[in-house]
Amino acid sequence: MQRHLVAPSVLSADFARMAEVLQMLEKSSADWIHWDVMDGCFVPNITFGMDFIRALRPYSGKFFDVHLMIENPAQYIETFARAGANGITIHWEADRHLHRTVSHIKDLGLKAGIAINPATPVNILEDIVSHLDLILIMSVNPGFGGQKFIQQTYKKLNETRQMLERNASKALIQVDGGVSAENAHKLIDEGADVLVAGSFIFNSPDPVKAIELLKNI
Repeated sequence: MQRHLVAPSVLSADFARMAEVLQMLEKSSADWIHWDVMDGCFVPNITFGMDFIRALRPYSGKFFDVHLMIENPAQYIETFARAGANGITIHWEADRHLHRTVSHIKDLGLKAGIAINPATPVNILEDIVSHLDLILIMSVNPGFGGQKFIQQTYKKLNETRQMLERNASKALIQVDGGVSAENAHKLIDEGADVLVAGSFIFNSPDPVKAIELLKNI
């Protein structure tokens, strides 16, 4: 059985020291680096874009997990691929032609994922799940780090696992928002394969040890 992965979300890191942060993560037991791209339209916040990611790509050889919390994500897929993304996740709520966009991501040789917001039911993905490499369950409302974990997430993770089994899908289940050492074990038990953690890691006195703690759960 595959061990769960840990993907630190650099949204919670110090942007002024991001090159150093990437170098630190490179030496840690983190599996992926999670980039929360926000446009101020789909979510009420603006973070970083493709040029920022491109500039930092040389500082890490780890998997760049790019989560697009933006309107019209399809028109930016190739740009983020050129910037160094290894996987791109788009929101079900933000794209009218999911199958086409997912196919485009995969045609570029990247892993393709779909994210759903807390109020979006899991079964909305039933008809596309066999095409996905990743399903991202948002456990907070997207837009800001440091939010309180939504308890309904456990049920949604279990429902997602059942959906994958029904469709013989090998997609990974990722959970993002409010992840910590306190809830990680239950998240994994309910079906999570990839833990995205921001505040828990970067607000820790020792981010490397915080990552190791999540890895060893």
